Amino acid sequence: MSRRGEQLDRTIEALRFLGLRWVRSGYESDVPVRNLLEVHRQTGVRFSYGLLSGGNDLKRLLDGAQRLAEAGALLALEGNNEPNNWPVRYQGRLGGGTSSWAPVAVLQRDLYRAVRSHPKLRDYPVWTVSEPGAQTDNAGLQFLEVPPGANTLLPPGTRFGDAANVHNYIYHPSAPHLTDNKCWQAADPSPDCPVDGLYKNFGRTWLKGFHGYSPKELETLPRVTTETGVTVHADVTEEVHGWHLLTMYLAQFKRGWQYTAVYLLRDRTDESGNQRFGFYRPDYSPRPAAWYLHRLTRLLQAPAPGRAGFRPEPLDYDLTPQPPTVHDLLLQRPDGAWVLILWNERVQGTDRVSVRLGRFAGKVQIHDPMADPTLLETHSSVRELGFDLDRHPRVLVITD
Repeated sequence: MSRRGEQLDRTIEALRFLGLRWVRSGYESDVPVRNLLEVHRQTGVRFSYGLLSGGNDLKRLLDGAQRLAEAGALLALEGNNEPNNWPVRYQGRLGGGTSSWAPVAVLQRDLYRAVRSHPKLRDYPVWTVSEPGAQTDNAGLQFLEVPPGANTLLPPGTRFGDAANVHNYIYHPSAPHLTDNKCWQAADPSPDCPVDGLYKNFGRTWLKGFHGYSPKELETLPRVTTETGVTVHADVTEEVHGWHLLTMYLAQFKRGWQYTAVYLLRDRTDESGNQRFGFYRPDYSPRPAAWYLHRLTRLLQAPAPGRAGFRPEPLDYDLTPQPPTVHDLLLQRPDGAWVLILWNERVQGTDRVSVRLGRFAGKVQIHDPMADPTLLETHSSVRELGFDLDRHPRVLVITD
């Protein structure tokens, strides 16, 4: 926001341009709550507010969260960020890292209890710590609530959160190369996920193999991503970086993630190494990723106020054929227009696909958010359309 070389006014400008709805934050780096409130006032953005790296001050967290809640700016509360990398000292004991994770679990338990008993915060969700897959001992953090017979350090019935918190970065030492379906696979909740995903943190922990939820249970487990992304490097040009971030949002939503935060809005200038994660470069010039997301979020916004009493309606359609890299997502805007998004996570080449609607549409506009201008074609009184689908998503805006 304003403490790692950022400028608050430029942050606000960037959030508006991208069309983002929420931001991950906390009291780490001493970001003033008044700055978050100003961002909310000018953009409507809400915040998850957490202990983050090494934090242990529950009173400070709750006080800041209450101020955000009173302004309508709070989305959720979050536990510690990656205690394997940033250990936590709580009640005189060091936890996380290579030490016992029991102090981390006790702190998260106390956070959950404090929120549930707080008169202004009790209705807000609590997200777990991230990276519970790194537990050195079986503290139980691979569960939202410890079940009977789990043989964890904290007893059955201990509640840690309402949603599993994951950092499923698109690239990982176990999946380091540019390949087809990178984002789709990173969002996979099953054991097939090749990166540091849901299964390796809440199914069977990646460090010591402690058992959590079954693959079937993981399919419906409430979950959020508070960090994901990719640096510009090697084969990941700025264009590929933007393509990844665009399709990552689509894959995450399609595969059941409630909220997704990208690391990072703007490249950090306070740390060494490759920091080219951002939608924006250090001078706030937008990378292609910023333009792609800007165009997509504008297409998802209704051009006029929504209809009074609007309720989403189904739209039947068939997509054929559907190769393993081709994915689809149907949304509906408040003005009644359907938005059917098709994307192909093929690094090279195209696939010929056909969309057949359940009935004739009065008008279909076909857009490419990776192109400027986005509008490619307009069709009237149409029921079936064919595409040579490359890695540029197609956004079909369908109206009666």
